[in-house]
Parts: sequence; structure tokens; C-alpha cells
Amino acid sequence: MIRKLKTGQYRIYSRSINPKTGKRRNLGTFGTREEALKHEREIQYFKKHQ
Repeated sequence: MIRKLKTGQYRIYSRSINPKTGKRRNLGTFGTREEALKHEREIQYFKKHQ
């Protein structure tokens, strides 16, 4: 899940909620949406190809 921050940057959050905190995990902050989308695809690839 990608959200735009007030600073203009984009942050990737995990889809599942962390049971310990009740919030989503921060998976990285990026300057542009394209960078965030690229990294999200890398995360999904890694999850399927371990």
C-alpha cells in the first residue's frame, strides 16, 4: 500500500497489520511514486521467489 505523505514523499506500508502495534509496518519511504511502485514490485517478487 502506497500513501503520499505531507512532505510530498511516498511511503510503502505492509498490507497486513502488525499485531504487536496494531498498525501497518513501514516498508520504505521514496521521493517519487515511480520509485515506490518499483520497490513494491521488488517486495512482491521477493515474497514469491525465496
